Amino acid sequence: MHKNGLQVAIDGPASAGKSTVAKLVATKFNYIYCDTGAMYRAITYKVLQNKVDLDDEAAITKIVQNSVISFKPTENGQKVFIDGEDITEAIRSEKVTNSVSAVSAIGSVRKQLSDQQQALAAKGGIVMDGRDIGSTVLPNAEVKIFLIASVDERAERRYKENIAKGMDTSLEVLKQEIRDRDYKDSHRALSPLVKAKDAIEVDTTSMTINEVVEKISTIIEKYLTSN
Repeated sequence: MHKNGLQVAIDGPASAGKSTVAKLVATKFNYIYCDTGAMYRAITYKVLQNKVDLDDEAAITKIVQNSVISFKPTENGQKVFIDGEDITEAIRSEKVTNSVSAVSAIGSVRKQLSDQQQALAAKGGIVMDGRDIGSTVLPNAEVKIFLIASVDERAERRYKENIAKGMDTSLEVLKQEIRDRDYKDSHRALSPLVKAKDAIEVDTTSMTINEVVEKISTIIEKYLTSN
């Protein structure tokens, strides 16, 4: 165990509820929460803002090198910044959502962001969520969780989120987008979405957020008491 506590890795496909659950688990154990998805979204946002082609690897790599991504906890939840600009809402736009898989698939982007994530997790006491945390970024994490949920359930969740934000998207379109992202994420050559051998699978399809948090907390507590 690290001096500040455990490394907790939470992986799973798009809209499986990873970020929401990871935030709550981190708060419960007084751990740092690192939203790796937001880091990739932040770079994607900057790529789109600079009108850089999604297949221009050299230009995108340069953007990562020249960007500072930071997280700040506030009373209204954690805020995400790139170069000092608050992009918490902006990175959740449909355009960013549909472009992030392409940016995430670039090797040099993953390498640089993984290095930042590993440095952040080195002292422990961290909950990190993403697609390849348990398999690639934190292979020695003490607790690894792999969240899954049916495509229908995940599309329904995304649909409700969009409606709440005033975005009108068809449920069928969302299902197709989620299927597409699943395919891209699990078939990319580098660090694909895969369940680590020692990860515990949790199917969240019929569970509430609180039930998922409870289940993961029990797994962490069990580890803490037996080590």
